[in-house]
Amino acid sequence: MELAAARRVVMMDLGVWADRTPMHEAACFGRVLALKELIDNGNPVNIVTVDNTTPLHDACIHGNAHCVRLLLQAGAQIEVRNIHGSTALCHACAVGSVACVRLLLEYGARINPTLTALTATPLHEACNRGNSECVRLLISKGAELESYDVHTGTPLHTACAKGNTHCAFELLNAGANVEASNFHTTALHHAARSGSADLIELLVQFGGDVYTSDNLNMRPLDYTDPDSPARLALIHYLSVPLSLQQLCRIRVRRRLGTRALEVLPQLGLCQPILDYLCYK
Repeated sequence: MELAAARRVVMMDLGVWADRTPMHEAACFGRVLALKELIDNGNPVNIVTVDNTTPLHDACIHGNAHCVRLLLQAGAQIEVRNIHGSTALCHACAVGSVACVRLLLEYGARINPTLTALTATPLHEACNRGNSECVRLLISKGAELESYDVHTGTPLHTACAKGNTHCAFELLNAGANVEASNFHTTALHHAARSGSADLIELLVQFGGDVYTSDNLNMRPLDYTDPDSPARLALIHYLSVPLSLQQLCRIRVRRRLGTRALEVLPQLGLCQPILDYLCYK
């Protein structure tokens, strides 16, 4: 496909404003050799489109790790935000490209960028799209579990709103607060709306309160469809209390918080008990 030349106007230290450029097209479609040639010929790696998208954004949103590496090696600015406030790391997490995420973190991408009314964190993006491997990687690198998106809430809220059970497990097992609320709406409220019985069971096993009411005085049960698996799961937990064994696990995990998986193996517990406390 022939690439159109860009129309340019000077823009501060980010280089230039432009329509779609050959740099963007090469990064978007993963054309590594073409991108390298463009870079070697002196094309600016930080050229931005009218919506402030850089070639690095384009490479990340399409998971083109080889292009990401070329751009970073050529000096691509890693924290540029597009018109929606998203960084390249947000894009990489949204598409679940672990290779791109690793590269960006290696080059110093901020794992906990400042939130605005338009933005979510990379961890929110990974939870939104159900990319549990990215969630696990971000957590291991220090992603804030309780970072707060004004629209949905915490990453756990986002995972539950989308019915992404594997992401929710990674967050909960790392110590995310199961009772965190957004206008009194908890993860269980979101799970009930998503209709996932598995997600409801997971949240309850980590201490989610099925009796909690939101700002409309609605319990999670009130958001489920009649005779749905999600409703039946909540009815069960409303009528059958957790065992003493389960309550002890919840108490221990809450006490240890985000340090639980680090501390528990050091306590000299027998393997079955350790596995139980670590939700294996």
